[in-house]
Amino acid sequence: MAAYFIFDVEIRDMGRYQEFMAGVKPALEAAGAKYLARGGAHKVLEGDWQPRRIVLPEFPSAKAAEEFYYGAVYRGLKAIRDECSSARLVLVEGV
Repeated sequence: MAAYFIFDVEIRDMGRYQEFMAGVKPALEAAGAKYLARGGAHKVLEGDWQPRRIVLPEFPSAKAAEEFYYGAVYRGLKAIRDECSSARLVLVEGV
């Protein structure tokens, strides 16, 4: 069953964040993931959530998503991301 990260990201330093993005795309692909949405226009239709930048990658499974997130490659990339942005992240399984 597919699984998805739903990121809500606030970028403080776009130049540094671009370094993160350059490394994370091939890392996601190596994990069998692909982007479904990445920073496109969005509109709140209900509730009080005010997302900043939404990123939605799809993984083959929740296990693959967690292995990616806790793995050494992403830990290094996350250190860069944490320097230049803040995020909210949830993992959700598909149907």
